[in-house]
Amino acid sequence: MKHWDTSPDRQRHGSIRLHTNRHRRLDEVGYEDAPPLSLQTLDGEHPRGRELSIAWLAGTVMTGITSVMLMGAALYVAFDGKESFSTASQALSFGRAESVTALADAGKTDRIRPRTETRSDLEVVQASIRTMVDGRTVIRSQAFTRADVTLATAETPLTADVPAFDPSAIATSAAPQDGEAPTPEIYAANVDGEVVIAISPLPVAAPVAVISDRQAGEFAKLALQDSFVEGPASSPASTTPEVALAYAPTTAGTLGIAENVTVVSKTLPEGERGGRSERIVTLPQEGALQALLLKNGFTEQSYQSVATTLRNVLPSLSLPAGAKLRILMGPSRTSAVPIPYRLSIYVHDPKTQEIKHAATAAMTDRGGYVIGLEPGAIEFPDEDIEAVDVNALPSLYRSIWETARKYDIDDQTTSQIVAMFAYELDLTQKVRPGDGLKLLTTKPPTGQAELLFAALTTGGTTRELFRFRTPDGTVDFYSPDGETGKRFLTRRPLQGGGRLASRYGYRIHPIFKSRRLHSGVDLAAPLGTPVYASGDGTVRRAQWVSGYGRYVELDHVNGYQTGYAHMSRIAEGLKPGMRVKQGQLIGYVGSTGNSTGNHLHYEIRINGRTVDPLSVKLPRDKELSAQYQEPFLQATDQVRSLMDRAPGDDS
Repeated sequence: MKHWDTSPDRQRHGSIRLHTNRHRRLDEVGYEDAPPLSLQTLDGEHPRGRELSIAWLAGTVMTGITSVMLMGAALYVAFDGKESFSTASQALSFGRAESVTALADAGKTDRIRPRTETRSDLEVVQASIRTMVDGRTVIRSQAFTRADVTLATAETPLTADVPAFDPSAIATSAAPQDGEAPTPEIYAANVDGEVVIAISPLPVAAPVAVISDRQAGEFAKLALQDSFVEGPASSPASTTPEVALAYAPTTAGTLGIAENVTVVSKTLPEGERGGRSERIVTLPQEGALQALLLKNGFTEQSYQSVATTLRNVLPSLSLPAGAKLRILMGPSRTSAVPIPYRLSIYVHDPKTQEIKHAATAAMTDRGGYVIGLEPGAIEFPDEDIEAVDVNALPSLYRSIWETARKYDIDDQTTSQIVAMFAYELDLTQKVRPGDGLKLLTTKPPTGQAELLFAALTTGGTTRELFRFRTPDGTVDFYSPDGETGKRFLTRRPLQGGGRLASRYGYRIHPIFKSRRLHSGVDLAAPLGTPVYASGDGTVRRAQWVSGYGRYVELDHVNGYQTGYAHMSRIAEGLKPGMRVKQGQLIGYVGSTGNSTGNHLHYEIRINGRTVDPLSVKLPRDKELSAQYQEPFLQATDQVRSLMDRAPGDDS
């Protein structure tokens, strides 16, 4: 039986031996006993050997924080849809990409970029009109430009010099004008040359009968029989010479040829965020590459760079009809307007009856273009398509300008279109994919084209306006109900329209931190921006009003009132009881009263109750009187018949 010695000395000696053996083993592997870590630099047997360094610890912590911030920034950029801070060099596809069947086709884990089919109808059509020339009624052929296009969903250098949105200037240009020329009367059938209509009094004596009733009946019978015979009709041989002379065989009409046809985006669902989009554009007819590129994102400078590059691989920069362009657009580091990263040209191969890749030019980091390899193959659809960046959609105002310049609509007509719809719509809101524009203008050989009809579709709602001249010589545009497009109140009564900072409705008050009704809209603008009367009316108040600061209130007809608050200064001489006109200066933007920054608080009241100034349906400025309704309806029917005519049909 073993005996265990548990005396203190035994335990102490055993402990010493154990410690000695462990210390010997630590020495053998290079370890040694040392004082514990300390923040005191002079403690222990070896000063400055075992202390903690505050500088080292702070540097380590700062390195960790910096690393986390850099990684967070990289993830933020990645999730924002930007693959790299270097945007240009990656447009070069030096490695052949994996083929796909269509732009929208993707693997199970790929993010699908939204796309849209693109379509456009732009055509010059001929129609007969009746007009007065030197007191005579003349029917002659007239050329019209008819457009049915969708609004642009991206800006290009075409609109770099577009005037800034200014509601006051728009209100001035929307005023009715005096016009000498009446709206032309459009006829369904065309005439060759000119037909002069002369009105003469009937003779007193009865005319002598040329043919008998029997001969007329025989002629009518034979004419009806010939109308059911295929091929050209012939003169009835059995009629008398007088009847034969009165008979004229008909000829088939000729069809017109569509001209200047191009494409824009049509409709698009919401999709991923991203800075790149690709559009496919078809060349409608044989022509130079330059004109098409300048309307699809290229500037004169970038085109010259592309042309210099493509001349090395293409026999000519004049492309055949049906050629297709794939243009990759992306964000610019120096401009808010997207720029073309890559251009690929495809032409029809008559031998294989397929679309073949001809050349690709891609942008470098320095902004020039070099030859690149063909991007990933796709199956070209019948309709052109365009991928749209839904987070970079332009405003409705700039979209109208972009579309108009793309289709060579002159700036004067574009300004007129904007003014016509400015009272009905908030043109500072973003355009929606699928919004469209229809136009009908005259196409004179020389001089200014005249706008006859415009229809704007936004959010599925179409608004139509027709040109009409009343007998007193006033020319204006009216809705199908005979009301002018001009509203008697503007929705953004300050220069430039301002930036919508706060909408109408309940919100947490920025100063009092309580939930209250915001009885108007806040339009932010720089200090001193002019504020205008939104409509004709009478000044009710022009003074300091508690939290509103410097405040002007106007009374309008039919129980309407408007209020303008927080102004820095009220226009000189403005007093209660004064009459003001729409667009008249009444004050300047400021931040007086309960305000957190320079802005205009704008209110509209109807019978004392506030409404949303941006969405309330406002009455029209005027409407046609009953005596003009019939000729106006006749004019609208003529315009509709021309707009509904099949493309290429000039009969």
